[in-house]
Amino acid sequence: MNISIDTPRYLPLKSSAGLPGVLFINANASPEALYEAAEQRMRTAANLLETLCCLNFSHGDVKDIPHIIDVLYVLTQDGCDLLEAAKWRVAAEAQPSH
Repeated sequence: MNISIDTPRYLPLKSSAGLPGVLFINANASPEALYEAAEQRMRTAANLLETLCCLNFSHGDVKDIPHIIDVLYVLTQDGCDLLEAAKWRVAAEAQPSH
């Protein structure tokens, strides 16, 4: 997600590529709000990974693996998109106003 000065107010999440125009980031949200939302998604993904590391998969079903990967993809991609938007907001706020 390349954000420029002319960025629209709402940026589509990359994780919703199959559903364009449904899920967005408010590019005008405060950097703190964007970082908090990013942290929530990244922490949730990390918690899931930690749980998976502790599980015994001997009774698991192979069909669950793509479901787990999908969840981790959505959480981490959304987190990355939010971090990029937050980085842009911080840079935009640091620029002197004309």
